[in-house]
Amino acid sequence: MPATKSAADAPEPSADPAPAEDAADDTGKPSAPEPAKDEDEDGDETADASAKPATPADEPAASSKPEAPADKADASETPAEPDPSSDKPAGFGKAPAPWGKAAASESSAPAKPEAPATADVPAKTEAPAAKPATPEGKPAAPAPAASAKAEAPAPKAETPAAKTETPAKTGSSSDKSAGFGAAPAPWGKATAEAAAASEKSSGTATAPEERERTRQQPLPPDPLKLLAELTNTPPPPETLLRTVVRRVKIWTPLVALLVIVFCVVQAVRPLPTPELKLTATPSYTIQGGPFTPPWPSEGQAAVAVAGLGVVGTYGAQKPAPTASMAKTMTAYLVLRDHPLKGDQPGPKITVDDQADKEAHNADESRVPVHKGQQFTEHQMLEMLMIPSGNNVARLLGRWDSGTDAAFVKKMNDTAKQLGMADTTYTDPSGLDAGTRSTALDQIKLAQAVMGDAVFRDVVAMPQADIPGLPGRIYNNNSLLTKITGMLGIKTGSSTPAGGNLLWAARRTIDGKPQLILGAVMGQQSGYSPDASLQKAIAASEKVITQVQSGLTSAQVIKKGQVVGYVDDGLGGRTAVVAGGDLSAVGWPGMRAKLSLTANGKGVPHQAKAGTAIGTLSFGAGPAATQVPAVLQSALNAPGFFDKLGNF
Repeated sequence: MPATKSAADAPEPSADPAPAEDAADDTGKPSAPEPAKDEDEDGDETADASAKPATPADEPAASSKPEAPADKADASETPAEPDPSSDKPAGFGKAPAPWGKAAASESSAPAKPEAPATADVPAKTEAPAAKPATPEGKPAAPAPAASAKAEAPAPKAETPAAKTETPAKTGSSSDKSAGFGAAPAPWGKATAEAAAASEKSSGTATAPEERERTRQQPLPPDPLKLLAELTNTPPPPETLLRTVVRRVKIWTPLVALLVIVFCVVQAVRPLPTPELKLTATPSYTIQGGPFTPPWPSEGQAAVAVAGLGVVGTYGAQKPAPTASMAKTMTAYLVLRDHPLKGDQPGPKITVDDQADKEAHNADESRVPVHKGQQFTEHQMLEMLMIPSGNNVARLLGRWDSGTDAAFVKKMNDTAKQLGMADTTYTDPSGLDAGTRSTALDQIKLAQAVMGDAVFRDVVAMPQADIPGLPGRIYNNNSLLTKITGMLGIKTGSSTPAGGNLLWAARRTIDGKPQLILGAVMGQQSGYSPDASLQKAIAASEKVITQVQSGLTSAQVIKKGQVVGYVDDGLGGRTAVVAGGDLSAVGWPGMRAKLSLTANGKGVPHQAKAGTAIGTLSFGAGPAATQVPAVLQSALNAPGFFDKLGNF
């Protein structure tokens, strides 16, 4: 029967479905609406029909639901009983079928009556469409947006709506109430408006698809704004007072932490090493006029006091032949590299063939030794310095270095080490005129070699008896027996050099011996080398005696005088005074330096008053005079607050 056919059996709508009015025209009859049933005839049916009206404008929401077959299944479960007294079209009093295929079928096929829903079997509707306002002015309930979104049909169901743009012709049926047997609205504009209203109500409007663009990473949020967002409290307005308070709150703990760390570091850090500093006048000049020794009339000369400095010089200090004064460097190197102590004779040295041959040279000073003889090192030094044997000087050089050339190289290297910048050695004996030096350079060598006790003993001997020699040997320096305190050193004479004498003398002042050193060079007599030597000895005698008598002492510092202080390194100072009278040794007009040095253990951090912590001295070496330096008051170690105040 036609009444039992389901909506699924309706033919598929065409791409351009005809409006509902055209479908009615095909039958040849106008589509006139049936009068609505009286509410008195069937209350249930009337209520059901009034609860499910739908207008064409609301149909898109319903068409988005694929639940239309379910409605028809419900209708098939409750068979429709056609009313014999009425020719009502199908779908009266029932929710309209979803748009799409079913809607197209309804517009093209004859309406089929359905059984009205009863109270016992309610009609199943998944999501009723939004109800328009009824002719009586009652607004229809809108369809839930979530349900419309969740039950969106497949794209196929919306294809006819997308293609249909021609509005439906309502004709004479436009005045009929929606949902009461009226033909559904055409697919055109109403369907699109309903879909737009559904998307608007659900909040899922489809935006045009865009290509994703690269964006800059956002900056980190302001901490105050972020805190305000989390606490839902807007940040307070920024003021100068709030800024100052906030900065004080932030920086006060940091500053306090730094202060604590600083205090701890200052408290545990080690104390600086105390220093002893001089406040007295660092130099002192002995009263009296300038001192001038009786210099020779020619050549060059120089005088000095060991530890006090050079008394004076005479003549141009230019390199000149030294003659036998060069043997002083030979003796210095032998004792330096083969030292002797006290009365030790030292190793034995054998006379070689060359020394034997040179012993017969009549034009130079020599010692009569023979090949194969053996003499001790000490005996060889006596033959070198007392009678000034040239053959013995060359023999000692070969014994020490193997060859004359090797030993000469050692002589020149040592001269540079001693600061003898104007000295050159070409042979161990000085016979060669190429061995040249100055009076000042020879004083530097004399001060170095006089530090050896064996050397001092040898050069102070006027004569010596050596077994194996034919007789006693005599020293050419006659001043050893003329001047008290004369220590000798070495004579030298030759035709190129003239007469030379390097000498050393002693003078005791205030119980301390003072070493006086001098050299006189280039004294020419015009007769012979020996006469020139005697002239040099005579000139040296005048200089020696004058310098010995000119040396004196003068009080420089009195006992108890403040001479310095102890600096603890943290601003503390403790005065230091002289522990006794300090006298300076020198010659009239001499200017010497005063020095204050700490003891070997260093300056302590704390000590009692009167503790000797250093030495106050004047001069240096054998000429130095000194007294202890003591604390005037107690020396206290720096405290915690001293450390804090000094960093």
